[in-house]
Amino acid sequence: MFKQRLITALVLAPLMIGGIFFLPIEQFAYFIGFIVTVAAWEWANLSGYTSPLVRIGYAVLVAASTFVTGYCMAKHAELASLILAIGAFWWLIASVLVMQYPKKVALWQARPVRAVLGLLVLIPMWVGFMTLKSQEHSSLIIVYVMLLIWGADTGAYFAGKTWGKAKLAPSVSPGKSWAGFWGGLATTGLIAVIFSLCVHQWLRPMTMADFALLAVMTFITAIISVMGDLVESMMKRHRGIKDSSQLLPGHGGVLDRIDSMASAVPVFAFFMLLFGWQLAL
Repeated sequence: MFKQRLITALVLAPLMIGGIFFLPIEQFAYFIGFIVTVAAWEWANLSGYTSPLVRIGYAVLVAASTFVTGYCMAKHAELASLILAIGAFWWLIASVLVMQYPKKVALWQARPVRAVLGLLVLIPMWVGFMTLKSQEHSSLIIVYVMLLIWGADTGAYFAGKTWGKAKLAPSVSPGKSWAGFWGGLATTGLIAVIFSLCVHQWLRPMTMADFALLAVMTFITAIISVMGDLVESMMKRHRGIKDSSQLLPGHGGVLDRIDSMASAVPVFAFFMLLFGWQLAL
């Protein structure tokens, strides 16, 4: 299992790094669109649709939605803010559903409802990535969001392993603990401090107000990234499956790798637009 995970990671990491750093924005749109389309094929299964034709049809629907969304955003730039706001609002609702699982299952267990929820997860993620990519120093911003996600996950793992007795959401993911949650937040706080110092040193002056705003964006994004993981766990538990698919040997499916990104990226992008935060002066 470890060998499979290592080989898969060694293949995927260069592809993701290359996509972030070297693809122009138009090719980047197709790159993220492809990831979203594969994730949609897996989400159809989470929604309860097992027919190959239905799953492919749902993936095509999501792919077409990203294309139409991109076309409309080119004509109406303010559409991005609206889609990201809808996505951020969904993650607030999702947080409530996760913490109350399985009490509120009746609200979302119908297959069409779960399919619609997939659109609220995947389309804002694509828009979020495109919003970040359109910023000056876009690669640095995207890498920062990735570091927040990985930092929250890594900090949660070590803190949870050491002190994790009180469970965060035992009905959804018994392995996650409150100690892990706070450990993840502490790690992302450290990343925010280091990032701010680097920006202050090499890009532009960072005032206390700049740092405070980045800290707020960082902590909220880190919290929501945990919700992304828990929402997918909730869907898989309800569906009775362990992984979203077996496409990535040793890692499960694409959704299993991007669940935290699906929540963190649109939320961070939304706050960037809302507060006008950017790396350039």
